[in-house]
Amino acid sequence: MIQRYNTIRVRFALWTAGLLITALVGFGIFVYLILGSELARSVDDSLQLSAAQAITAAVDNGQISVSDGVPEPSALTSLHDRGFTIRIFGLDGTILKAIGAFSDLTVNSLDAATIQKHHTRFDTVIEPVQQEPVRFYTAPIVVNNRVIAIIQVGQSLDSINDTLEKLLAALLISVPLLVALAAGAGYLLAARALSPIDTITRTAQSISAHDLHQRLNLPATNDEIGRLGATFDTMLGRLDDSFRRERQFTADASHELRTPLTAMQTIIGVVRETRRSPEHYEKALDDLGGETNRLRALVENLLQLARNDIGSNAISKSVDLSILLSDVAEVMTPLAESKALSLTWIVPDNMLIIGSSDDLVRLFMNLVDNAIKYTDRGKITLQAKPKVEWIEVTLSDTGIGIDREHLLHLFDRFYRVDLSRSVQGNGLGLSIAQTIVQAHHGQISVSSELGQGTTFTVQLPIATSQPNLSSPLEKQTL
Repeated sequence: MIQRYNTIRVRFALWTAGLLITALVGFGIFVYLILGSELARSVDDSLQLSAAQAITAAVDNGQISVSDGVPEPSALTSLHDRGFTIRIFGLDGTILKAIGAFSDLTVNSLDAATIQKHHTRFDTVIEPVQQEPVRFYTAPIVVNNRVIAIIQVGQSLDSINDTLEKLLAALLISVPLLVALAAGAGYLLAARALSPIDTITRTAQSISAHDLHQRLNLPATNDEIGRLGATFDTMLGRLDDSFRRERQFTADASHELRTPLTAMQTIIGVVRETRRSPEHYEKALDDLGGETNRLRALVENLLQLARNDIGSNAISKSVDLSILLSDVAEVMTPLAESKALSLTWIVPDNMLIIGSSDDLVRLFMNLVDNAIKYTDRGKITLQAKPKVEWIEVTLSDTGIGIDREHLLHLFDRFYRVDLSRSVQGNGLGLSIAQTIVQAHHGQISVSSELGQGTTFTVQLPIATSQPNLSSPLEKQTL
């Protein structure tokens, strides 16, 4: 039960309710205080205005014209009807005129010294019977800069208190109601907004390494949840593709390893069947040596792929590609000469890149070896051209070429263009070449036509400290 309430939607609803109740309470207090202050100020303004009207009605020819035996002027009667209490005092404190409901209340505000200074004051007293607050305004009646009497005007504050009590009651009812509605709405909105998260969670829980085909397929929206769902689906696609290729790679590697082992086991079995001549044993040993070399090359290539996959080779050293390409071409020259092929390389001096020299040697050795294998006559050309941001290396041959349908899969692991070709490899050389190029943040591409030859293009990012390039030096062997 505790876990059920310890959810984001519940916390969101509680935070919403907490923030709203804090805001509403603060706003309510602000409104209550401001309204109370404004109502009190309006009462004081009304008392002052009423006092001025009463003074105008009570003074005639510089004398007080009202007393208990004289009829009340209409202005005083009007003020009385509007709920005002009016009292006029002589300078000795005797009441000259008193009308209104609170005319008997005692207000300690007849300080003679204060009155002589023409000061005014406000007092709030409590009516003893009804416990009703009454606001009084006391002021001198001044004629010719001389105080002739004192006037007090009073008004009940019950109406103000009633208004404030109604406001307080409205706030006490509306604030909890609004907070409850906001909490409920916040919970529903959070539940609606987070429902895709539940879908992601359930999908993630149901996915295993053997079942990566599931997708969220959330509605395409440009908000955070939509982008999260799209990213999750993209990640699942990459994982599915990665696991699929890994399973295919494992199956292909197992098959490739099984083939030479089976051949070796067959040779040994045949040899052991009967006693044979020394020539037969030598032939069997030669066959075993060939299969052993094939198995060793396959294992080395698999190890190279594994190292490239985990990024174990350092590619942070400065490499002079000019020297490296020239060395590769010179090393491969005897192999080309053995097939009467012309190997030409055109390499400018001082081409620097950042990379691993061992990997780059393997890259270009693989490409040149491939060109020699599949070229029966003609020439092979290795050429490097420095660009603005790249060094472009092209290797062209006049060999048998590759059909266009195979070009898209040429760099796939264990992919072979034509099993009927006289020269067979293990299908890993070009895949290793591609992983090396990608590890160096470069690009590799191929173009070919049947019977016309093949051209591989490798682009490697140039080092920022690249010196000035000298003119290219052309070297050629028969």
